[in-house]
Amino acid sequence: MSRSPLNCVRVSRRGFLGGAAAAAGGLTLGGGLVADAAAQTQNDVMRLGSPASMYAATTDGGHALPAIPVDRLDRRFVRQVVIDPTFEQPGTIVIDTSTHYLYLVLPDRKALRYGVSLGKAGFEWTGSATAQYKKTWPVWTPPPEMIKRKPELAKYAEGMPPGPQSPLGARAIYLFKNGQDTMYRIHGTPEWNSIGKNASSGCLRMINQDVIDLYSRVSGQVTVHVRHSMYLGANAGSVGSGKPTTEAIDAGVPEGAEKLQ
Repeated sequence: MSRSPLNCVRVSRRGFLGGAAAAAGGLTLGGGLVADAAAQTQNDVMRLGSPASMYAATTDGGHALPAIPVDRLDRRFVRQVVIDPTFEQPGTIVIDTSTHYLYLVLPDRKALRYGVSLGKAGFEWTGSATAQYKKTWPVWTPPPEMIKRKPELAKYAEGMPPGPQSPLGARAIYLFKNGQDTMYRIHGTPEWNSIGKNASSGCLRMINQDVIDLYSRVSGQVTVHVRHSMYLGANAGSVGSGKPTTEAIDAGVPEGAEKLQ
């Protein structure tokens, strides 16, 4: 069980389910791929540096982030450039729940791969959404429903100040479907050792250093696919017949979040 107060709850599969159609339109890192920008992005990616340098202690936005003990991190989950297994357009984000990988698709059949921690409900849905907002060092505000379940969170009813121990970590990317908040977020976590596990019930967590890196590469609306695997047809999920749950994991998009165009 996660130690984080944000034990993200289950979100409606019916509300989140999409399909590959949302990927149409060539959504990219900046929302409008051009050759020079794409080439520069790929050149930057190829200069990732060593794991020790990527996960070194750093100060960001006035907050000190500790170094990640890379010798204790499964090397599969170290940020790296790989052959793209997704066959999606450059700029698309694809999460493979079977491997706990997040791919940012690059030109020339390459992808930047990160490790993620998924929700306990992660294997029960597949679908698509759009990265609609993003925020550096977001304030996390538990919704009333969560406070009712966990009264100890009442002290954060007006918002938990951002910082390295915040459940949303250093960055949050807010996922929408048909203009509605799915209540799913790609976000940072101080619990680096949860990467590769199903640690909650819905969030897409990344090491803080990784979510900072991904955030810097997303400057426009980007399609996000969540799949059971990269095998052909794995994205074709079906809507569950049971009553969906729609409990929020936070009180919504915080003030000051950047709307992606």
